[in-house]
Amino acid sequence: MTSVPTAATTTSPSTAPSPAPGSAADHVVTSAAARRALATARLLLACVFLWPVADKSLGLGYATPPEAAWVAGASPTAGFLGSLTGPPAGLFGALAGPVVDWLFMLGMLGTGLALLLGIGLRVAAVAGGLLMLSLWVATWPFAPGSANPVVDQHLVYVAVLAVLALTRSGDTWGLGRAWAGSRVPGTSTVLR
Repeated sequence: MTSVPTAATTTSPSTAPSPAPGSAADHVVTSAAARRALATARLLLACVFLWPVADKSLGLGYATPPEAAWVAGASPTAGFLGSLTGPPAGLFGALAGPVVDWLFMLGMLGTGLALLLGIGLRVAAVAGGLLMLSLWVATWPFAPGSANPVVDQHLVYVAVLAVLALTRSGDTWGLGRAWAGSRVPGTSTVLR
């Protein structure tokens, strides 16, 4: 005779013991190799966001010559926004100015730092995703002669940001686990 579990013998999700911190059950991704790969992707993407901030601010001579640096008084967005072609060029060109300079640079810096530290990845995914989507629209990939009229690196970055935020990639080689355990409001939910 088999016994049927009764309400007294079953464990409800709310009373189930929580996994020990650091155990495999505590991870969204259970493979250690996959967690390291996600952490590597997170750190590489941090460089994608932080490099333009450094180059445009200081004019390191790569995409931005020293005389076009933000510290030299140049706009970090005017050159890009003024050189656009395609239907949205007028709209984006009109946006060039100090407010957009600050919003762009702070958005890139904040997203890059969140990715580097492994904290606030959900907010970083939204902010960085909006930045990348706006760059995708601004470059108007549908124009003849574009490398790919549908998917370019901006959309790939949006997808990678979402994956990194949803898999707790900041817990590996980052401060994500400590951040989630802190007493700062929202660190275990929206600011995770």
